[in-house]
Amino acid sequence: MRILTLLVLCLCLLPLPARAQSGAAPNPFGDGTRTSTNHLSVESRISRATVAPGGTLTVTLDVAPRRTMHVYAPGKHDYQVVMLAIDAQPWLKVGATKYPASESYHFAPLNETVDVYSQPFRLTREVTVLDTPEARKALAGQSSVTIAGQLEYQACDDRVCYSPAKVPVRFVVTLSEHW
Repeated sequence: MRILTLLVLCLCLLPLPARAQSGAAPNPFGDGTRTSTNHLSVESRISRATVAPGGTLTVTLDVAPRRTMHVYAPGKHDYQVVMLAIDAQPWLKVGATKYPASESYHFAPLNETVDVYSQPFRLTREVTVLDTPEARKALAGQSSVTIAGQLEYQACDDRVCYSPAKVPVRFVVTLSEHW
């Protein structure tokens, strides 16, 4: 019984793979795609379903840490900052992630204060489908493109920091012109 209890406790500390919430229809252009882990929930969306050469889209993630959880904001610390990573493509220019204001969190056992997000917050990142000869060549004959990436984070509560985790995001965008 003691071994079973220990095994259950260990499994609870591991992040679950990202999974879509049951009953939520994936729709990256409307309400967004909802995903959940043991630490947080994420709703991902993209600003438009169609893009022209040289067009810019905005990828948005609405992140809600679970009660008692926090993730690290940019700041003067060595912890893993929550980030929206977008997979590199030769036809894609990716802008910097826009972060909201954070809050200070004091961790008494280490007498340390760091910038975190413990309340719902939004990350955005602009992406541009390039209109260059190289991009046109790479996209020749395609009617759509896939913009993919992941939310990378490490969640902590007031006692434990959990293993770093990733939540995949993926959008299929229609090209408004044939390349």
